[in-house]
Amino acid sequence: MPKRGYHHGNLRQALVDAALTLIESRGPTGFTLSEAAKQAGVTPAAVYRHFAGRDDLIAEAARQGFVIFAELQDSALGPAQGCPIEGFIASGHAYLRFAHDHPGHYMAMFESGLALDRTPALAEAAGRARARFDDAATRLCHKLPAANCPPADLFAAHVWALSHGIVELFARNPRADGPAPEMLLETALTTYLHGLGLSRD
Repeated sequence: MPKRGYHHGNLRQALVDAALTLIESRGPTGFTLSEAAKQAGVTPAAVYRHFAGRDDLIAEAARQGFVIFAELQDSALGPAQGCPIEGFIASGHAYLRFAHDHPGHYMAMFESGLALDRTPALAEAAGRARARFDDAATRLCHKLPAANCPPADLFAAHVWALSHGIVELFARNPRADGPAPEMLLETALTTYLHGLGLSRD
């Protein structure tokens, strides 16, 4: 591929896209900044106009991932606004869809080892995404007597942990004879809610 250097139309985004391709095939620590530049069709020196190093490039990929993730949460919660229980379960399913449809972003966000406060922009995007879970959990809390209701952030942590665990154990490396991740999540969250005295009926 011929080098396009500084004449590249959107070099910053081209580098992020190149990094995402490499992350999907090699993992977030399996490529160099020079390889990302080559994938984008520019010289290694051009990268430093936008990123100080590979970790900054991965951090931007993670930031964009959290933005997409929050948008998927909004889409999932929108139709379920009138039913907090369905909204809570929809949040978990949105997590599965995100991991399936955006594996490079998912790995940059959760498998790179980067702190979520590495940059202010990354911290802000991660906070907005987490707030979507918190919103779903807060609405659900209103369905319970105050004396029996766990803190909303605990609700949110539970659905996040359940979704993430199912992604890692059953969605990322599925077995032909294994249970479907969506079914696992559905039954896990339904059982969790039932234990709190909540039913979808």
